[in-house]
This record gives sequence, structure tokens and C-alpha cells, in this order.
Amino acid sequence: MARQRTHLILFLTCMLLLFGCSAPKQELPVDEGTAEPGTQVTFRGDEIKLLGSAVAVGQSVPSVKLVDAMSMKEVDLSEVKGSVLLLSIVPSLDTPVCESQTHYLGEEGDKLGGEVQRITISRDLPFAQSRFAKEANLTDIQYLSDYKQGDFGRSTGLLMDGMMILTRAVIVVDKQGVIQHIQVVPEITHLPDMESAFQKAKELL
Repeated sequence: MARQRTHLILFLTCMLLLFGCSAPKQELPVDEGTAEPGTQVTFRGDEIKLLGSAVAVGQSVPSVKLVDAMSMKEVDLSEVKGSVLLLSIVPSLDTPVCESQTHYLGEEGDKLGGEVQRITISRDLPFAQSRFAKEANLTDIQYLSDYKQGDFGRSTGLLMDGMMILTRAVIVVDKQGVIQHIQVVPEITHLPDMESAFQKAKELL
């Protein structure tokens, strides 16, 4: 039984990284609904449990250490005050859906102005995040890596069981460090509703 579960996890991980996000950019579906942190999402209909403590609107952003891909310094988002934070959380930047989500954050997010700090978070190594940023010409976004222990994923209820990578989500944090918007994409091969997150970020300025 344990061997079968391990094989299923490996299969799902490979499918996610290689084929799970392979639809053409213009045809990528957008989910407007949300799953709850700490519950479950689906990958092409297969259920995946979300591990960790579920975060909710009205709570402070958890105090955990992430690594900035450009400076390699540790960052604690709970200590960032005075700016609205738009957190775009992706499983891996090396997949087309995650790439599309990050391009949207970088290109369409320019209209938000400098008072909204746009951040992409994944469990990719900081070196992979830095490479992506330069190759995609999206260096005006901050890239934070949860690669060490997955503490961010565990502290928000956004860590996928088995694959141990972050699920797809968007979180908006106000200037006082309080979460005001969460969308956990129910089907991880779909895009989040970035425009709703943008609108919430504008309201908080």
C-alpha cells in the first residue's frame, strides 16, 4: 500500500511539472472560486490534501523565514509594514501555468503602482527563481523561496501532501500585516482570479 502511494505521488509530481500546465496560454481556465487552506485541492480531478495550519482573512501573515532569490537574505513577511503585499503562490515556476500567473503579476500588475509590493512565492530554489526572473524579464517582482522546510506552506495550510510543494493561491495583505484576501485555486492546473486580487489590493491603498 505504501509503495503504491509513493508511486502515485511520484506520478502526480511528474505530471504536474511536465504536463499538468501544458494548455496554451490563451486557453488557460481561470477559477473564480476558492478552496479553504488546510483542506484539499485537485489535480485534474484527483484530490490532494493540503497540510499545515489554515490561515484565514483577518489573521496576521505568519512569521516564517523565506529566502529572497536576488539577495539570498532571509525575509519575514510579518515584519513588512507600510505596504500592501500581493502574494502570488505557485507550485513551480518551471511550468506554463505558473509562468503565466507570474507574467500576469509582473505585466498587468504594473498598473497597481509602487505602493503594492508584488511577491511570488514557491518552493523552487532561489537560483531557479533568479534565473526565471532574468530570462522572463520580470525582475520588478520579489521572489521568495520556501525551499528549506516548507515553513510558509505549513504555516498557511498551503503545502500539498505527497508532492510537498505549494499549491496555487493568491493572498493580499494590508499595510498593517493583516490578511484581507485569500484565493486557493481549487484545481491547480487553472489560474487564480488575479483581477479580484488586484482590485482588493487597490482598495487597501
